[in-house]
Formats: sequence, C-alpha cells, structure tokens
Amino acid sequence: MSTVTSSPDVSAEHVPTRLAGTLARTTVSVGVLAAAVTTAGAVGLRAAGVPLALHGKIPLAAFAQVTFVAAVIGGVLVALLNRRSSAPRRPFVQVTIGLTAISCVAPAAFADTTASRVALVGLHLVAAAIIVPALARHSH
Repeated sequence: MSTVTSSPDVSAEHVPTRLAGTLARTTVSVGVLAAAVTTAGAVGLRAAGVPLALHGKIPLAAFAQVTFVAAVIGGVLVALLNRRSSAPRRPFVQVTIGLTAISCVAPAAFADTTASRVALVGLHLVAAAIIVPALARHSH
C-alpha cells in the first residue's frame, strides 16, 4: 500500500520500504529452495539405504516443512535485528550458528543409527548453508 502526499508545489509518493518486501520474497524463495534440496537429499539418502530415522522413520514431508519453517524463523530474526540493531549482520550470523548447532543435537543424540546421525546432521548443515547466507545479505 502506498500513500500520496501533495502540496501546491510538491507531490510525493511514499512507498513502503522495499527491503521488507525483498526480505519476505527472499525468505520464501530460500525456504522453498532449501526445502527442496533437503527433501531431495533425504530421498537420495533413503535410496542409498540410509534409514533417516529418529525414533521411527521420518516422513519425507517433514524435511520440507521443518526446513521451510526454519527459513521463516530466520527471516523474522533478520527483520527484528534490522529494527533493533545498528549492525545486525554479525548478531544474525552468530545466532543462526547457535541455532544450527542446537538443531543438530537431537539427530546427533537420538537418531536410530550412526548413518542416520551423520545424514541428518548433514542435512541440517546443508539447509543452514543455503538459508543463512541468503538472509544475511538482507541485514543492513
């Protein structure tokens, strides 16, 4: 939505910040990309015989859903840090490194097999490698 302000001599249009729209588009795009890559990775790993199980088989849709949600959380974090910090990129990267490490704890500790542990942690790292740099570019 935009607003138009006019005076006898000057007319100006105020358009909402483009960065916010770009961040939202990037968040969705990178979320979809990372979800597709991790799901394809899961399909490939299963085809290679890796069970990808954490107290039972993980549904393929869960890879896409959780990865997309992680991207949305990252986008929200960038938006918050952009509003609250004068230099948001460094804290964003630091927080996302911590969140990535935390997200690797459950598969590393509770996956059913060693192959599942390695594969699931690897998929977490792949998702982070796709999401974090793309969103970090939007921190200003």
